[in-house]
Amino acid sequence: MLNRIEDQMKRLAAVTGVMLMAAAEAMAQDKTPRPARRIVVSIPDRKLAVLEDDRVVRTFDVAVGAPLSPSPTGNFVVINHIALPTWYYKGKVVGPGPANPVGTRWMGLSTPGYGIHGTNAPNSIGKSVSHGCIRLRNTDIEQLFELVAVGDAVELHGDRTPEIAALFPAPAVAAAAAQTVIGDN
Repeated sequence: MLNRIEDQMKRLAAVTGVMLMAAAEAMAQDKTPRPARRIVVSIPDRKLAVLEDDRVVRTFDVAVGAPLSPSPTGNFVVINHIALPTWYYKGKVVGPGPANPVGTRWMGLSTPGYGIHGTNAPNSIGKSVSHGCIRLRNTDIEQLFELVAVGDAVELHGDRTPEIAALFPAPAVAAAAAQTVIGDN
């Protein structure tokens, strides 16, 4: 009987050891750092790109600030991520749901009051209509939310620099390139 108990204890110790090793490995994998990403927004193009090591991961169409409430320009950082946010503006409060003007996700920027968020007005995408924030369709902000972390850099450009022109070719340039490709086939 003593041998049987001893065998059971050895098996239990072996199983526990395997479980501890698996848990340690899983924790080590979770700690693997993700390469830093940066968001580049072209206000005149109304486009946003997510870059990792200067490689485009994804691009999105956006709405930007209206002429009377322009989007800020410069370098910022994502300071928070909020799923299903509540919207507060001049005494109004709108909880999560289809009527929420900031949609299903909010990513606050390091300049007070500004962020990148969804919308309850998807027809506004591609226009200069926001109070200065960068606005995406809710399906797009949900994807962006998963790609970007707190601490990632955000660049809001008011002019078409060479980098912006490379990231977001002008429509005429893009159309000409598409025609060339089609013509070559």
